[in-house]
Amino acid sequence: MAKKVLVMCTGNSCRSIIAEALVNAFLDGIQAKSCGTNPKGEVNQNAKKVLQEFGIWDERYYSKHLDEVINEDFDLVVTVCDSAKENCPVFPKPVNKIHVGFSDPDGKDYSEFVKTYHEIKDILLPKVKEELS
Repeated sequence: MAKKVLVMCTGNSCRSIIAEALVNAFLDGIQAKSCGTNPKGEVNQNAKKVLQEFGIWDERYYSKHLDEVINEDFDLVVTVCDSAKENCPVFPKPVNKIHVGFSDPDGKDYSEFVKTYHEIKDILLPKVKEELS
């Protein structure tokens, strides 16, 4: 049975969506979802573009509030921005939590989204794998 990871940030439009897609694409036996503590309600177009460019975009990815997933069972919760870490709620069931922060590319050049993609792939994926092994 696959392990389940929840990736949280504030807006759930860039970093957490990219991380969700990367975990689902590259970590066998691990399924990811993402959410925000104050979601924008849409995926940033540059985040979508970078995921399309690397061939891992899926139409199932969308910006959603924590309330939508809080009652699901997760093996790990990952916060990728400081605000989400500070506002991370208590989950109904005990769950391991880690924080790996990344700069927000929102409002910046497309090259920043590519940089964020690579940082998440190189830094976050090994940590998630290690936490769940």
